[in-house]
Amino acid sequence: MAPNTLAAYEHFVSKLINEFGRRLICDISEQDIADLQRARVREGKSARTVNFEINTLRQILKKHGLWNALIGHVTHMRERKDVGKAIATEDEQKLIEAAKRSRSPALLPLFVLSLDSGLRANEIRVLRHWDLALRWRDGAIESGILTVPKSKTEAGTGRTVPLAKRSCRFLTLWLSRFPSAKPDSYVFLRYSAGLAGNAKRALFHNVDLSRPIGAWKKAWKIACESAGVRYRWHDCRHTFITRLAENPNVSEETIRALAGHVSKRMLERYSHIRLAAKEAAIADLERPASTLTTPELTRSADVLDHSPGALTVARRDR
Repeated sequence: MAPNTLAAYEHFVSKLINEFGRRLICDISEQDIADLQRARVREGKSARTVNFEINTLRQILKKHGLWNALIGHVTHMRERKDVGKAIATEDEQKLIEAAKRSRSPALLPLFVLSLDSGLRANEIRVLRHWDLALRWRDGAIESGILTVPKSKTEAGTGRTVPLAKRSCRFLTLWLSRFPSAKPDSYVFLRYSAGLAGNAKRALFHNVDLSRPIGAWKKAWKIACESAGVRYRWHDCRHTFITRLAENPNVSEETIRALAGHVSKRMLERYSHIRLAAKEAAIADLERPASTLTTPELTRSADVLDHSPGALTVARRDR
């Protein structure tokens, strides 16, 4: 089991202990589980998160031979099946401005790097300094390549992604905050932050270079509300792949090499995007010809009809 998956199970076990710790597990009923699902939804948890917690409870009950009595009475929540949406350019700028105002200083570099690399949240979270091959010049990152570390699964592990110039600038500012970082330190490390002074400058404390950053879902939600837009964090990855797919000069092999594994549904979505991009390219080729006026087209036809080749064909037809 991957470390992050194990950590997720431990997280949900602790929440289940808080919920049912004072009761015997044999007393947990389908009504208790339904009440738990509704409570989590009211807390703003996604259907996938709720189902993960219920599956954790199922494993516990199953181990003690108590799950069979509940089969057929516990309903899993319906999860979203859409692959997400690309972030519009104007919304991207709004989110950047909102991230600058965030109480979480890591949100801005996380957002930009995710947009420019297509890394999943769990991949970017466990990124370490030794995963970055950076070229520094005059105290700034000039260029670099990141190697995707193992997160929940092996899918996409080890792929390399060149850093965009924008990501280099934001990483320069972020990494300069932690000069004592070592090769095995996390790029986005665990910390606590507050706002200091009239300028509300971010102040770090309880910095732990040996632990990865915690969840930033709340900070992202606040940033979206501040920007007046609605996006999931995973939409950053969709934005990256969509922009690649919209470029007819980028091959599908290159997209797979940069993005790693994508689901069948995502492949279908991006194949439609590539088709639309190809159609747009053909339309651009046709546009110069379509600007010819009717008299110009007529004169062109007259020239063609009186060309030697046209006369030869006409004689053969006779």
